[in-house]
Amino acid sequence: MAVETTYDLPCGRSLEQLWAQLDAADAHGLSCPHCATARESLRALREATDELAADRVQPRIDLTDRIMSAVRAELRGRGEMLPLDADEPGTLEVSEQAVAVVLRFAADEIDGVRARRCRVRALGVEAGETVLHAELTVAATYRDDLAELLATVRERVMAACAVSVGVRLARLDLELADFYDR
Repeated sequence: MAVETTYDLPCGRSLEQLWAQLDAADAHGLSCPHCATARESLRALREATDELAADRVQPRIDLTDRIMSAVRAELRGRGEMLPLDADEPGTLEVSEQAVAVVLRFAADEIDGVRARRCRVRALGVEAGETVLHAELTVAATYRDDLAELLATVRERVMAACAVSVGVRLARLDLELADFYDR
């Protein structure tokens, strides 16, 4: 089945013909209102296309870090399975890796912080609830309120574990391993 790809103007000229003569219009192209309107639209399209082609988009500065973080997480595997319902073991479980991803994401969402490594393990069961321990390594931009920034990281990561995973993070060892430029 053939698909018709030409579009003819009301005067009978095709857009392909007009495109070919965009900068050198003949007598008809100069006097015809349909051709004049279409030619101006095609010129605007060409200018916009040239601008887009000339624009060199730079990837986010942390793109490589995020890719490598995902690669490292994939290489480590799922880790141990953690019970979500400690009263009935084996009915609902989540992998250590899945919890670590949630915790890293919570830290990454804070402006000026990049999560690096995260290790999660179960501490045990308290009052019928699985309790976790996490070790999270981050990099941050250097700033005067660094202590407040790390307190925010701790608060958000612990909240993300409770809200997104449904497990209490009883202990979070937070390590600031590096500084980076914005």
